[in-house]
Amino acid sequence: MAYKSDSEIASEAAKLPIRDVAAKLGIAVEDMLPYGHDKAKISRQFIDGLTDRPSGKLVLVTAINPTPAGEGKTTTTVGLGDALNRIGKRACICIREASLGPNFGMKGGAAGGGYAQVIPMEDMNLHFTGDFHAITSAHNLLAAMVDNHIYWGNEQQIDLRRVVWRRVVDMNDRALRQITCSLGGVTNGFPRETGFDITVASEVMAILCLATDLDDLGRRLGDMIVAYRRDRTPVYCRDIKAEGAMTVLLKDAMQPNLVQTLEHNPAFVHGGPFANIAHGCNSVIATTTALKLADYVVTEAGFGADLGAEKFFDIKCRKAGLKPDVAVIVATVRALKMNGGVAKADLADENVEALRKGCANLGRHIANMKSFGVPVVVAVNHFAGDTEAEIQALQDYAKARGVEAILCRHWADGSEGAVDLAQKVVQIAESGGAEFAPLYPDDLSLFAKIETIAKRIYYADAVLADTAIRNQLKEWEDQGYGHLPICMAKTQYSFTTDPDRRGAPEGHSVPIREVRLAAGAGFVVVICGEIMTMPGLPRQPAAEAIGLNVAREVVGLF
Repeated sequence: MAYKSDSEIASEAAKLPIRDVAAKLGIAVEDMLPYGHDKAKISRQFIDGLTDRPSGKLVLVTAINPTPAGEGKTTTTVGLGDALNRIGKRACICIREASLGPNFGMKGGAAGGGYAQVIPMEDMNLHFTGDFHAITSAHNLLAAMVDNHIYWGNEQQIDLRRVVWRRVVDMNDRALRQITCSLGGVTNGFPRETGFDITVASEVMAILCLATDLDDLGRRLGDMIVAYRRDRTPVYCRDIKAEGAMTVLLKDAMQPNLVQTLEHNPAFVHGGPFANIAHGCNSVIATTTALKLADYVVTEAGFGADLGAEKFFDIKCRKAGLKPDVAVIVATVRALKMNGGVAKADLADENVEALRKGCANLGRHIANMKSFGVPVVVAVNHFAGDTEAEIQALQDYAKARGVEAILCRHWADGSEGAVDLAQKVVQIAESGGAEFAPLYPDDLSLFAKIETIAKRIYYADAVLADTAIRNQLKEWEDQGYGHLPICMAKTQYSFTTDPDRRGAPEGHSVPIREVRLAAGAGFVVVICGEIMTMPGLPRQPAAEAIGLNVAREVVGLF
């Protein structure tokens, strides 16, 4: 049977005017800033007026560790949101915006798939409403002002060897990871080594996603550390006097974007930090706004639950005072067989034994989610080649661990294919069984927080960090940053720092390569193993297949 591509399905969809989608949430036309007929930003004044309303139920969609076999976390998020609306609940989804890097690289877009998509898919996966451009511009404005400050006398006595504010671009470009800038003579400044990160790794991105309003945004931007003096004291963004102009560049980007699913249900798409190098959640302002407007809000956290969900709970929920009611763990038969040792080329063959072995990865994530006090349900994202014996083995495995694994066909059937999952989510959420608590307290030392994540979430035996890293963490504690949570930058493909170790390994170690203080965002970034904050393109990037057809329609996006 031939299936239509995601882009074909999206391009054939009939879209409601965005004012009609907004009306489902009680948002009037005057409270919107339209971007064409099918997307809009929601005004600050409207959001400010929602404070006293009660909040709806919060559902987190997470997943097993990603594999080349595919899991479908965003697809399930969209399918579940549509299914909740189908069964009579006022539901809204909240997901992240797509980065151009993975769109043109290997991962593809972030709009879901099949008949569980957010539209307009092409716009969302490309320039959308310009939020990423604003973040990139604000970040690089600060970089330019730091170098300009140094050029015109260096009043803050910045040590050129300790400028920590790098530049960003929203593209996978390994050539920019390490550069030397200001070459070419006296008029170009003082040469120094620096580099680029991808925009989604920018602290400005994290701040936009964690800030509650423009005042909070400006304060957090001012708190960012850009460099250190020779005496090791920090130089802040506010010392360079850049936070005001940066706030101006970001004032519209702070307003959440409203679009629709294929079934015309509302979806907030706002912010886009990666979960392997940042905190991996959509914006706090989008989530909290949706909670005031809907009975159920379905959101997602990037990659597997060891990264995205842990950061959602320990960073986003901690900072925003959110309390999730249900966690949905997405798994596929194919991905679990790959975790059990099956090669991608052999996934079409039934292999119940390999699936049972690979279920150890799912079991680890179930245990981890329960450790946060959040009830769990497993969504089995159906593929056409899944056999009844494999599905039954997966469901039996989950049942033995006290959770239900529900077969979902939303990719092929839209909301109808996720009704069983929606009904289970409602049952769990309305039973009030969630007793959410973060993994560690604020007053634990920074290194102890890192060890807690490594040992309790990754099942590692040890964290490997040299004296310089331990001393740096201690120095930040002495400066008053010891209360901050940890943002682990680690491969998404494994519980370990080795991307090739699938399943549920134990007894490994977590080597720390570098630590970065994100004082404005309010967390410490811990870079582990070989993870890069500027990805590269694969041998055959997706960009090679993207273009316009004879009708001038975008093709090749996925």
